[in-house]
Amino acid sequence: MKFKAFLTDNGVSLLEKRFLPALDKLGKLCHLYLTRDHFFFLHNLLNGDGVQSIAQFRTPALFDDYRISSQNDDRIAFSVDVSLLLRAVRSSAAVRTDDGSAASSDQDHCLQIKLVKKLPANSTQPLPFLTFETKGHRSAVIQDVPISKPLSRALVLELQTALDAAQSLPMTLVQVPDMNQLQGFMDRMRHVGDSLNVSISKCGDLHLQISTTLITLGAEFQKLLVIGDRAEAPASDRNLSAQSWFERAITRGDAQSVQVSVKHFAKSLHCHLAKPDCAFYGIGEQGSCLTVIFQFFIPGSRQTDKSISFHCRLPVLDTGSN
Repeated sequence: MKFKAFLTDNGVSLLEKRFLPALDKLGKLCHLYLTRDHFFFLHNLLNGDGVQSIAQFRTPALFDDYRISSQNDDRIAFSVDVSLLLRAVRSSAAVRTDDGSAASSDQDHCLQIKLVKKLPANSTQPLPFLTFETKGHRSAVIQDVPISKPLSRALVLELQTALDAAQSLPMTLVQVPDMNQLQGFMDRMRHVGDSLNVSISKCGDLHLQISTTLITLGAEFQKLLVIGDRAEAPASDRNLSAQSWFERAITRGDAQSVQVSVKHFAKSLHCHLAKPDCAFYGIGEQGSCLTVIFQFFIPGSRQTDKSISFHCRLPVLDTGSN
Protein backbone atom coordinates (compact mmCIF):
# COMPACT_ATOMS: atom_id res chain seq x y z
CA MET A 1 0.00 0.00 0.00
CA LYS A 2 1.29 3.41 -0.94
CA PHE A 3 0.30 7.02 -0.35
CA LYS A 4 2.03 10.30 -1.08
CA ALA A 5 0.87 13.81 -1.91
CA PHE A 6 1.93 17.44 -1.71
CA LEU A 7 0.09 19.51 0.87
CA THR A 8 -0.88 22.83 -0.72
CA ASP A 9 -0.77 26.23 0.99
CA ASN A 10 -4.54 26.14 1.27
CA GLY A 11 -4.33 22.63 2.73
CA VAL A 12 -1.75 23.73 5.30
CA SER A 13 -3.92 26.69 6.31
CA LEU A 14 -7.08 24.57 6.62
CA LEU A 15 -5.37 21.94 8.76
CA GLU A 16 -3.02 24.06 10.85
CA LYS A 17 -5.28 26.99 11.68
CA ARG A 18 -8.74 25.45 11.62
CA PHE A 19 -9.48 21.75 11.49
CA LEU A 20 -6.68 20.11 13.45
CA PRO A 21 -7.10 22.47 16.46
CA ALA A 22 -10.81 21.60 16.45
CA LEU A 23 -10.23 17.87 16.07
CA ASP A 24 -7.59 17.92 18.80
CA LYS A 25 -10.27 19.11 21.24
CA LEU A 26 -12.60 16.27 20.27
CA GLY A 27 -10.21 13.46 21.14
CA LYS A 28 -6.59 12.39 21.28
CA LEU A 29 -6.83 9.73 18.58
CA CYS A 30 -8.70 9.72 15.28
CA HIS A 31 -8.74 7.59 12.17
CA LEU A 32 -7.37 8.94 8.92
CA TYR A 33 -9.26 7.32 6.07
CA LEU A 34 -7.86 7.80 2.58
CA THR A 35 -9.65 6.98 -0.66
CA ARG A 36 -9.06 7.92 -4.29
CA ASP A 37 -11.18 11.06 -4.05
CA HIS A 38 -11.54 11.92 -0.36
CA PHE A 39 -9.52 12.38 2.81
CA PHE A 40 -11.34 11.82 6.12
CA PHE A 41 -10.68 12.55 9.77
CA LEU A 42 -12.95 10.28 11.83
CA HIS A 43 -13.54 10.21 15.60
CA ASN A 44 -15.21 7.32 17.45
CA LEU A 45 -16.85 5.66 14.45
CA LEU A 46 -15.73 2.16 15.38
CA ASN A 47 -16.47 2.22 19.09
CA GLY A 48 -19.54 4.49 19.37
CA ASP A 49 -18.33 5.82 22.71
CA GLY A 50 -18.23 9.61 22.83
CA VAL A 51 -18.77 12.30 20.22
CA GLN A 52 -18.54 11.03 16.65
CA SER A 53 -17.06 13.51 14.20
CA ILE A 54 -16.61 13.30 10.44
CA ALA A 55 -14.42 15.82 8.64
CA GLN A 56 -14.34 15.11 4.91
CA PHE A 57 -12.28 16.79 2.19
CA ARG A 58 -12.15 16.29 -1.53
CA THR A 59 -8.48 15.69 -2.17
CA PRO A 60 -7.88 18.89 -4.25
CA ALA A 61 -8.97 20.93 -1.21
CA LEU A 62 -5.83 19.82 0.62
CA PHE A 63 -3.42 18.22 -1.84
CA ASP A 64 -1.70 18.41 -5.18
CA ASP A 65 -0.35 15.35 -7.01
CA TYR A 66 -2.34 13.01 -4.74
CA ARG A 67 -1.39 9.36 -5.24
CA ILE A 68 -2.79 6.32 -3.43
CA SER A 69 -2.76 2.60 -4.11
CA SER A 70 -3.70 -0.46 -2.07
CA GLN A 71 -5.10 -3.92 -2.63
CA ASN A 72 -8.26 -2.80 -0.81
CA ASP A 73 -9.77 -0.80 -3.67
CA ASP A 74 -7.23 2.00 -3.07
CA ARG A 75 -8.48 2.61 0.46
CA ILE A 76 -6.18 3.04 3.48
CA ALA A 77 -7.09 3.72 7.10
CA PHE A 78 -5.07 4.04 10.30
CA SER A 79 -5.25 5.84 13.63
CA VAL A 80 -3.02 8.76 14.61
CA ASP A 81 -2.49 11.12 17.53
CA VAL A 82 -4.10 14.40 16.42
CA SER A 83 -1.78 16.54 18.57
CA LEU A 84 1.30 15.01 16.92
CA LEU A 85 -0.25 15.57 13.50
CA LEU A 86 -0.95 19.22 14.36
CA ARG A 87 2.59 19.68 15.67
CA ALA A 88 4.06 18.28 12.45
CA VAL A 89 1.93 20.53 10.22
CA ARG A 90 2.76 23.60 12.32
CA SER A 91 6.48 22.81 12.29
CA SER A 92 6.47 22.27 8.54
CA ALA A 93 4.63 25.54 7.98
CA ALA A 94 7.09 27.37 10.24
CA VAL A 95 10.10 25.89 8.38
CA ARG A 96 8.70 27.05 5.05
CA THR A 97 7.98 30.54 6.39
CA ASP A 98 11.42 30.91 8.01
CA ASP A 99 13.16 29.57 4.92
CA GLY A 100 11.20 31.84 2.57
CA SER A 101 10.01 28.93 0.41
CA ALA A 102 6.38 29.90 0.93
CA ALA A 103 6.93 32.78 -1.45
CA SER A 104 8.46 30.64 -4.20
CA SER A 105 6.69 29.83 -7.45
CA ASP A 106 6.82 26.12 -6.55
CA GLN A 107 5.23 26.65 -3.17
CA ASP A 108 2.66 23.86 -3.53
CA HIS A 109 5.43 21.27 -4.00
CA CYS A 110 7.41 22.11 -0.88
CA LEU A 111 5.63 19.94 1.67
CA GLN A 112 5.24 16.28 0.85
CA ILE A 113 3.34 13.84 3.04
CA LYS A 114 3.67 10.08 2.59
CA LEU A 115 3.31 6.69 4.26
CA VAL A 116 6.60 4.98 5.08
CA LYS A 117 7.98 2.13 7.16
CA LYS A 118 11.08 2.81 9.24
CA LEU A 119 13.18 0.93 11.76
CA PRO A 120 13.14 2.96 15.00
CA ALA A 121 16.10 2.95 17.37
CA ASN A 122 16.29 -0.12 19.63
CA SER A 123 13.71 -1.92 17.52
CA THR A 124 14.01 -5.03 15.39
CA GLN A 125 10.84 -4.48 13.38
CA PRO A 126 9.97 -1.59 11.07
CA LEU A 127 6.97 0.51 12.08
CA PRO A 128 4.60 2.68 10.00
CA PHE A 129 4.89 6.47 9.99
CA LEU A 130 3.23 9.39 8.26
CA THR A 131 6.23 11.41 7.11
CA PHE A 132 6.26 15.16 6.44
CA GLU A 133 9.13 16.28 4.23
CA THR A 134 9.54 20.04 3.93
CA LYS A 135 11.93 21.38 1.30
CA GLY A 136 13.16 24.94 1.16
CA HIS A 137 15.87 26.88 -0.63
CA ARG A 138 18.39 26.32 2.13
CA SER A 139 17.13 23.33 4.12
CA ALA A 140 15.00 20.22 4.22
CA VAL A 141 13.25 18.91 7.32
CA ILE A 142 11.74 15.45 7.77
CA GLN A 143 9.24 14.70 10.54
CA ASP A 144 7.91 11.24 11.25
CA VAL A 145 4.49 10.96 12.91
CA PRO A 146 3.90 7.46 14.34
CA ILE A 147 0.66 5.82 13.25
CA SER A 148 -1.09 2.54 13.96
CA LYS A 149 -0.76 -0.47 11.75
CA PRO A 150 -3.08 0.14 8.77
CA LEU A 151 -6.52 -1.35 9.28
CA SER A 152 -7.29 -4.74 7.77
CA ARG A 153 -9.68 -5.14 4.87
CA ALA A 154 -12.43 -6.21 7.30
CA LEU A 155 -11.91 -3.20 9.57
CA VAL A 156 -11.82 -0.81 6.62
CA LEU A 157 -15.15 -2.24 5.48
CA GLU A 158 -16.51 -1.81 9.03
CA LEU A 159 -15.25 1.79 9.07
CA GLN A 160 -16.87 2.51 5.69
CA THR A 161 -20.16 0.99 6.89
CA ALA A 162 -20.07 3.14 10.03
CA LEU A 163 -19.25 6.19 7.90
CA ASP A 164 -22.20 5.53 5.58
CA ALA A 165 -24.52 5.21 8.59
CA ALA A 166 -23.17 8.42 10.13
CA GLN A 167 -23.95 10.39 6.94
CA SER A 168 -27.73 10.12 7.41
CA LEU A 169 -29.28 13.51 8.18
CA PRO A 170 -32.14 14.44 10.55
CA MET A 171 -35.46 15.25 8.90
CA THR A 172 -35.45 18.72 10.49
CA LEU A 173 -32.46 21.01 10.96
CA VAL A 174 -32.46 24.45 12.60
CA GLN A 175 -29.72 27.00 12.02
CA VAL A 176 -28.07 28.61 15.03
CA PRO A 177 -26.72 31.95 13.74
CA ASP A 178 -24.68 32.97 16.79
CA MET A 179 -22.63 30.19 18.30
CA ASN A 180 -21.18 32.58 20.87
CA GLN A 181 -24.57 32.55 22.62
CA LEU A 182 -24.43 28.76 22.90
CA GLN A 183 -20.86 28.92 24.14
CA GLY A 184 -21.81 31.52 26.75
CA PHE A 185 -24.74 29.37 27.87
CA MET A 186 -22.51 26.33 28.35
CA ASP A 187 -19.84 28.35 30.15
CA ARG A 188 -22.45 29.41 32.70
CA MET A 189 -24.14 26.06 33.13
CA ARG A 190 -21.52 23.35 32.57
CA HIS A 191 -20.98 23.02 36.33
CA VAL A 192 -24.70 22.88 37.19
CA GLY A 193 -25.41 19.32 36.04
CA ASP A 194 -24.15 16.42 33.95
CA SER A 195 -27.01 16.08 31.46
CA LEU A 196 -28.60 18.51 29.03
CA ASN A 197 -32.09 18.29 27.52
CA VAL A 198 -32.15 19.44 23.90
CA SER A 199 -35.48 20.04 22.16
CA ILE A 200 -35.89 21.01 18.50
CA SER A 201 -39.12 21.85 16.72
CA LYS A 202 -40.18 22.00 13.09
CA CYS A 203 -41.26 25.60 13.76
CA GLY A 204 -37.65 26.74 14.18
CA ASP A 205 -37.19 26.50 17.96
CA LEU A 206 -34.20 25.22 19.92
CA HIS A 207 -34.54 24.74 23.65
CA LEU A 208 -31.69 23.78 26.03
CA GLN A 209 -32.31 22.90 29.66
CA ILE A 210 -30.26 21.62 32.59
CA SER A 211 -32.22 20.41 35.62
CA THR A 212 -31.15 19.26 39.06
CA THR A 213 -33.07 18.71 42.28
CA LEU A 214 -32.27 22.29 43.27
CA ILE A 215 -32.29 24.32 40.08
CA THR A 216 -33.47 24.40 36.46
CA LEU A 217 -31.72 26.59 33.90
CA GLY A 218 -32.45 26.92 30.23
CA ALA A 219 -31.98 28.88 27.04
CA GLU A 220 -34.39 29.26 24.14
CA PHE A 221 -33.76 30.22 20.51
CA GLN A 222 -36.81 31.04 18.41
CA LYS A 223 -37.67 31.69 14.75
CA LEU A 224 -34.56 29.94 13.49
CA LEU A 225 -34.10 29.01 9.84
CA VAL A 226 -35.50 25.51 9.24
CA ILE A 227 -34.23 23.06 6.63
CA GLY A 228 -36.27 19.93 5.93
CA ASP A 229 -39.62 19.19 7.56
CA ARG A 230 -41.38 22.37 8.75
CA ALA A 231 -44.55 23.15 10.71
CA GLU A 232 -46.50 26.22 11.82
CA ALA A 233 -47.16 26.74 15.52
CA PRO A 234 -50.87 26.96 16.43
CA ALA A 235 -51.96 30.46 17.46
CA SER A 236 -53.42 29.02 20.68
CA ASP A 237 -49.92 28.03 21.87
CA ARG A 238 -48.30 31.46 21.61
CA ASN A 239 -48.66 32.37 25.28
CA LEU A 240 -47.42 29.07 26.69
CA SER A 241 -44.13 28.67 28.51
CA ALA A 242 -41.29 27.09 26.53
CA GLN A 243 -41.61 23.80 28.40
CA SER A 244 -45.38 23.58 27.92
CA TRP A 245 -45.08 24.62 24.27
CA PHE A 246 -42.55 21.88 23.55
CA GLU A 247 -44.63 19.27 25.38
CA ARG A 248 -47.58 20.05 23.07
CA ALA A 249 -45.35 20.16 19.99
CA ILE A 250 -43.87 16.77 20.84
CA THR A 251 -47.38 15.36 21.26
CA ARG A 252 -48.32 16.72 17.80
CA GLY A 253 -45.17 15.23 16.27
CA ASP A 254 -43.78 18.69 15.53
CA ALA A 255 -40.79 18.44 17.89
CA GLN A 256 -38.29 16.02 19.36
CA SER A 257 -36.33 16.01 22.59
CA VAL A 258 -33.19 14.13 23.64
CA GLN A 259 -30.88 14.16 26.61
CA VAL A 260 -27.12 14.37 26.02
CA SER A 261 -24.03 14.69 28.17
CA VAL A 262 -23.08 18.27 29.07
CA LYS A 263 -19.47 17.25 28.55
CA HIS A 264 -20.21 15.99 25.04
CA PHE A 265 -22.19 19.11 24.12
CA ALA A 266 -19.42 21.39 25.38
CA LYS A 267 -16.86 19.35 23.43
CA SER A 268 -18.89 19.67 20.23
CA LEU A 269 -18.72 23.46 20.52
CA HIS A 270 -14.95 23.20 20.02
CA CYS A 271 -15.73 22.32 16.40
CA HIS A 272 -16.08 26.06 15.84
CA LEU A 273 -12.32 26.32 15.93
CA ALA A 274 -12.66 25.09 12.33
CA LYS A 275 -14.35 28.45 11.63
CA PRO A 276 -17.54 27.29 9.90
CA ASP A 277 -19.83 29.94 8.44
CA CYS A 278 -22.93 28.51 10.13
CA ALA A 279 -24.16 25.51 12.07
CA PHE A 280 -27.34 23.43 12.05
CA TYR A 281 -28.76 21.27 14.84
CA GLY A 282 -31.07 18.30 14.40
CA ILE A 283 -32.20 15.13 16.16
CA GLY A 284 -31.74 11.78 14.44
CA GLU A 285 -34.52 9.39 13.57
CA GLN A 286 -36.30 8.06 16.67
CA GLY A 287 -34.06 10.21 18.84
CA SER A 288 -30.94 8.20 17.94
CA CYS A 289 -28.49 11.10 18.36
CA LEU A 290 -28.05 14.88 18.34
CA THR A 291 -26.45 15.95 15.06
CA VAL A 292 -24.52 19.18 14.48
CA ILE A 293 -23.70 20.06 10.87
CA PHE A 294 -21.25 22.80 9.99
CA GLN A 295 -21.47 24.66 6.71
CA PHE A 296 -18.58 26.34 4.91
CA PHE A 297 -18.86 28.94 2.17
CA ILE A 298 -16.54 29.55 -0.74
CA PRO A 299 -14.45 32.54 0.38
CA GLY A 300 -16.03 35.82 -0.67
CA SER A 301 -19.41 34.28 -1.43
CA ARG A 302 -22.50 32.74 0.18
CA GLN A 303 -22.18 29.57 -1.88
CA THR A 304 -21.54 26.29 -0.04
CA ASP A 305 -18.03 24.92 -0.44
CA LYS A 306 -18.86 21.35 -1.44
CA SER A 307 -15.23 20.25 -1.18
CA ILE A 308 -15.45 20.36 2.65
CA SER A 309 -17.96 18.84 5.03
CA PHE A 310 -17.85 18.56 8.81
CA HIS A 311 -20.41 17.27 11.27
CA CYS A 312 -20.60 15.53 14.61
CA ARG A 313 -23.09 13.23 16.35
CA LEU A 314 -23.65 13.22 20.10
CA PRO A 315 -24.89 9.99 21.69
CA VAL A 316 -28.08 10.32 23.70
CA LEU A 317 -28.38 9.47 27.38
CA ASP A 318 -32.13 9.04 27.05
CA THR A 319 -34.31 8.97 23.94
CA GLY A 320 -36.70 11.50 25.52
CA SER A 321 -40.02 12.06 23.79
CA ASN A 322 -40.32 11.64 20.04
